[in-house]
Amino acid sequence: MLWLIHPMRIARSWCSGATMAHLGQKEHWRKHTLWEDGLRTTLVISAPGLVRSNVRVDRVVGLLDLYPTLIELAGLEPREGLDGQSLVPLLEEPDLPWPRPVLSTYGYQNHSIRSERWRYIRYHDGTEELYDHDADPDEWTNLAVANTAR
Repeated sequence: MLWLIHPMRIARSWCSGATMAHLGQKEHWRKHTLWEDGLRTTLVISAPGLVRSNVRVDRVVGLLDLYPTLIELAGLEPREGLDGQSLVPLLEEPDLPWPRPVLSTYGYQNHSIRSERWRYIRYHDGTEELYDHDADPDEWTNLAVANTAR
């Protein structure tokens, strides 16, 4: 998907992440999970005069942040009550601290909260998962289970 807004020519593009599916990991053969491989997607933003070429920003952001970002890049008045937050500060300063977690939902009452370091998942049946991405970026060690077993 690509949007062009004149006169600034702001381009927004993202990949659905279809290539980031589970291929047998954790006994899953599809993308529909609350784990990293099921939720991660590629986001590419080009804003001439603002974004440097070939700069990668490794931050956790949500797709809800796209609309406020496009509003700001287009020079329009910000809207009240949006759940997303503009990514323009990250575009201007990629190393800026970004303490905002992202909430994802799949199915009825199944939620994941992802911060820079942690992912917490709670399923509708009350089971929980907790992963430390600093120590376990592939989410193999469920700390929620490890802590209750002690």
